[in-house]
Amino acid sequence: MDRQDTMTTRPTWWRTRTGVAAIGFALVAAFYLLREHWGHTLGALPYLILLACPLMHLFMHGGHGGHDHGGGRSSQESPPRGG
Repeated sequence: MDRQDTMTTRPTWWRTRTGVAAIGFALVAAFYLLREHWGHTLGALPYLILLACPLMHLFMHGGHGGHDHGGGRSSQESPPRGG
């Protein structure tokens, strides 16, 4: 890799000064929010876990190729019967 190539690439957003400041602010805000409302947070935890299941199902299917609806067979063919 050339030195000139490394000089032209921009760092990712979270590595910039603005990104680090925004992430730090968000962490401090989350800490104080959870500290003041810890009882409410624990009460909602079972519902948040149940909500995570369908959300992971929707957003994480891309990781393993998703659902294969083609399959190489037409939908009118019946599966072979083995004996």
